[in-house]
Amino acid sequence: MTRVITYGTFDLLHKGHIRLLKRAKELGDHLTVCASTDEFNALKGKTAYTSFEDRKYILEAIRYVDEVIPEKGWDQKIRDVKDHNIDIFVMGDDWKGEFDFLAEYCEVVYLPRTEGISTTRIKKDLGLAGQKAND
Repeated sequence: MTRVITYGTFDLLHKGHIRLLKRAKELGDHLTVCASTDEFNALKGKTAYTSFEDRKYILEAIRYVDEVIPEKGWDQKIRDVKDHNIDIFVMGDDWKGEFDFLAEYCEVVYLPRTEGISTTRIKKDLGLAGQKAND
């Protein structure tokens, strides 16, 4: 069984999020999504519109997602890869190079972002631009 993991806040879920999850799932048999907690977002200076518990609930309802775990800090990725027997780590290509250190533990894949959509753009369009978003 090939196990895949990805990370993000997944706030104001949109087509780009779904495409990332679908493409990540296509790389393996089991997809674990590590969603940033509200506390971790605060440490990053970000504010999610939707609470962690609600984002987790929504992610668990998506057919591509097999498991959702909390992201509580930057330093947990190696531990997550080991603890969940991950074969492939996936992120959007706006993070290209940032997680290459994980190649010691698993394959690292950066997928192209969906053009024209982002949580930041949605918040701006809704007049919530003062809130920082984590796409």
